Amino acid sequence: MYRNRTLAAVLTLAVGASAAWAQDRRSRIDVELYTIDAEVSPASQSLTAKASVRFVPLDDNITTAAFELNNALNVSRVVDDKGKQIPASRNQQDFTVRLSFEQPLVKGQAVTLTFFYDGKLSGQEDSPVYGIKFAAIHPEFTYLMYPARWFPVSGYTTDRFAADLRVTVPAGYTVLGSGNDSKETAGDKTRYQIKFERPSFPGSIAIVKGQAARVASEGVTTSLYFRAPEADMAQLYGEQIGKTMSYFTGVFGLPPYANLTVVETEEGAPNGFAAPGMIFLAPRGIGKQANVKLLANQVSRQWFEDLVSPTTRNHLWLTNGLAAYAELLWSEHDKGPAAMEAQLRDVMVESLTVDTVPIVQSSRLEDYSPELWALTAGKGATVAGMLRYVIGDESFFKTLKAYTQQYAWKSANTDDFKKVAETASGQDLGYFFIQWIESSGAPEFKLEYTILRTAKGFRVMGKIAQDLDTFRMPVDLKIETEGNPEEKRVEVVGTSSEFSVDTFGKPKSVVIDPNNRVLRYSNQVRVAVAIRRGEQYAELSEFGEALKQYQKALETSRTSSLAHYRIAEVHFLQNNYQQAANEFREVLAGDLDPKWTEVWGRINLGKIFDITGQRERAVNEYNLAIRTKDDTQGAQEEAGKYLKTAYERQKRAEQ
Repeated sequence: MYRNRTLAAVLTLAVGASAAWAQDRRSRIDVELYTIDAEVSPASQSLTAKASVRFVPLDDNITTAAFELNNALNVSRVVDDKGKQIPASRNQQDFTVRLSFEQPLVKGQAVTLTFFYDGKLSGQEDSPVYGIKFAAIHPEFTYLMYPARWFPVSGYTTDRFAADLRVTVPAGYTVLGSGNDSKETAGDKTRYQIKFERPSFPGSIAIVKGQAARVASEGVTTSLYFRAPEADMAQLYGEQIGKTMSYFTGVFGLPPYANLTVVETEEGAPNGFAAPGMIFLAPRGIGKQANVKLLANQVSRQWFEDLVSPTTRNHLWLTNGLAAYAELLWSEHDKGPAAMEAQLRDVMVESLTVDTVPIVQSSRLEDYSPELWALTAGKGATVAGMLRYVIGDESFFKTLKAYTQQYAWKSANTDDFKKVAETASGQDLGYFFIQWIESSGAPEFKLEYTILRTAKGFRVMGKIAQDLDTFRMPVDLKIETEGNPEEKRVEVVGTSSEFSVDTFGKPKSVVIDPNNRVLRYSNQVRVAVAIRRGEQYAELSEFGEALKQYQKALETSRTSSLAHYRIAEVHFLQNNYQQAANEFREVLAGDLDPKWTEVWGRINLGKIFDITGQRERAVNEYNLAIRTKDDTQGAQEEAGKYLKTAYERQKRAEQ
């Protein structure tokens, strides 16, 4: 993986494109079944395994094959079904084991190879996904997730497979996985067998102690393995999962699994990861109240990943985008359309942080990178929302259900999804998918119009201009009049499209895309996008690049409280307290959008005054924070805490 990654480097795509080309050049095989015998030793944090892989060559004259395997696992040998050893070499850079065959494999004829390997997985090893833990064996708990490549993987996230896992652990431990399980005990060890016979991604397991908290909700029973202090959240999470599963069943159709097993991992693991019938949650993801967005995303992946998955990583939006849109659907169901629309605006901003790469080229981006999520999840969800707008609710929800039913336990691509949507809606949607999946960029609309008096009232005549020559999209207009407003849908084609709308009342204004249904730029959006890009850099601790993006936002809007707040955060993290204080003052003098910038601006000013020995001024800021009555992210408790006890400067790890 690429250790010194920056957003700018990723967006050039030179490295990513060559990596994707290399992946495409690998010999194509279809893995059908993994049969894995593994013994896990929690005390020594190690495993010993034998993994038999049955696969079918998809090309003629295959003489090599590559499997991804965690670098911490050492392969002692690889043999064929006759016990003959296959020459194997390791590539630490891309986590692969490359096999060379003496005789070319026969296309379409099944081959079985067996890997013998062992190693230690403490969670501190180099992960195949840089910076994210997907595997760790601890004395008290263990998780081995599919992205960790703890078994030899071919066609990561795209090649569906069945699995027969036989895992031996010391007595007192329970092995959890996807599928039907059984166990037998011999002496001080227990051997669990977990079989999953349908093609999916069942290669994730957990090893736990103790009993599950079983929670029944909405006809769904969830088994939760949470450790203290998160154990207190099990009941709440079980209830929420039941509600979410029940709602999604009505929207997407019957799930492959309704009763889920939920396992807590640890800090450094992804907030959430879904496997067939399972969800892994990190403590940070669990939090102090049910993380409904995270749950909606992970529960929906029982359909949009485990039941049906993309044929290649260029179609990852069908997994990540539809799962992200499921978050919006849950918000709409739970809190109403206004909450969903506000959330969708944030998603649209996220999607525009990567505007030079088409969705259909997403394999060029690094796995789990901010750019990949922005493109496949953010823009993918935005595309789903725009498709709903174009074809209407009835056809849209019919599409989602038909898609999961027609491609159950299979792979699908964008063209497959398009055909389902066209059948459901009776529309030719080729233009839509060319614009939003195969092309990059977004329009910025400019509106010109004149108002004429007619015998029956008034007529608004004008044109909508934008700079994308190949653009085509229906766009709503809203004409505010002295009476009731008039609405009209205009087919915007090319760089300029004319329209004419008759009204009874005298028009006062014309608004294009009044409900923000179309992904597009405006000054306000450009500010938000620049800030979000800066936040992405800050998440990677690339503070210099983050500041450049925040400054871009201020060039468009000098009064953006959020841009000033983010700049202040960077200065605060770098112990530049005078600059941080200046910027927090600018926050309070700005547009206070979003509203929470005021309360947290006050709290952070108070912290700076405490650090610099000005307790009286600090107390004043904390009191002003409390007077806002804004409790975003526990602001009131935070201000109250430092009213009682002065904030102390946090020491860096190296200090």
